[in-house]
Amino acid sequence: MDLGLTGRVAIVAAASKGLGRAVAEELASEGAHVAICARTASALEETAGQIQKATGREVFHRALDVTDSKAVTDFVAAVETRFGRLDICVTNSGGPPSNLFKNTPPEAWRAALDQLLMSTINFAKEALPRMQKNKWGRLITITSSAVKQPVDGLLLSNSIRAAVTGLARTLANEYAADGITVNNVCPGYTRTARLNGLASTISAHTGSKPEEVFADWEREVPAGRLGTPQEFAAVVTFLASERASYVNGTSIAVDGGLVRSLL
Repeated sequence: MDLGLTGRVAIVAAASKGLGRAVAEELASEGAHVAICARTASALEETAGQIQKATGREVFHRALDVTDSKAVTDFVAAVETRFGRLDICVTNSGGPPSNLFKNTPPEAWRAALDQLLMSTINFAKEALPRMQKNKWGRLITITSSAVKQPVDGLLLSNSIRAAVTGLARTLANEYAADGITVNNVCPGYTRTARLNGLASTISAHTGSKPEEVFADWEREVPAGRLGTPQEFAAVVTFLASERASYVNGTSIAVDGGLVRSLL
């Protein structure tokens, strides 16, 4: 299937590892010009080189903090200068720490708002006007299955990623007439460094071994296993494509059947 991504220009945030990296590599493998950002310059440079070697596509990269609106503005402008346009923007960030409500101070809530919600707003306000000029665009937010079914211990993620989902659904309505789709993709238990860290945290709190935590998660998933970043990236890449032109305003779980809701 030709996804119509050859020559398209895509930004993927927080793409030095994990889900963001998998999405960037999948888009590049489909012929897109890819621009990636993350906080750690050395890891970002290494990832860019590996994607370019694997796909043969140029990968533009810049180290930045997605909570810094000025840095995001400059990055998006630099991408447009380098490639002449912007077609696809995939927002993403690391997840806030696991904690209980009684142990979460106000500053942790503010930091999580910046990390999850404001970072998405920063990219959206820069990307959407550029997409409007071309009458074509894809804004895709990466959140979590927690927006459909809260995950124990992830208070901040459960709460604030839901706000990102509300933002995406509203933007889908506002920009659809401009040929722009806005969709939200919700990973379930996917084997990444983030999940390894969560398993370690749960292990420390409960006394269970990390492998026992993983086994418990696998039992929760009807598929009987954890997902891979590549499986997740395939869904995001389809939503970024020409083929997905009538998919708009959705929140799609990529979770092996973990979420039990009907809608």
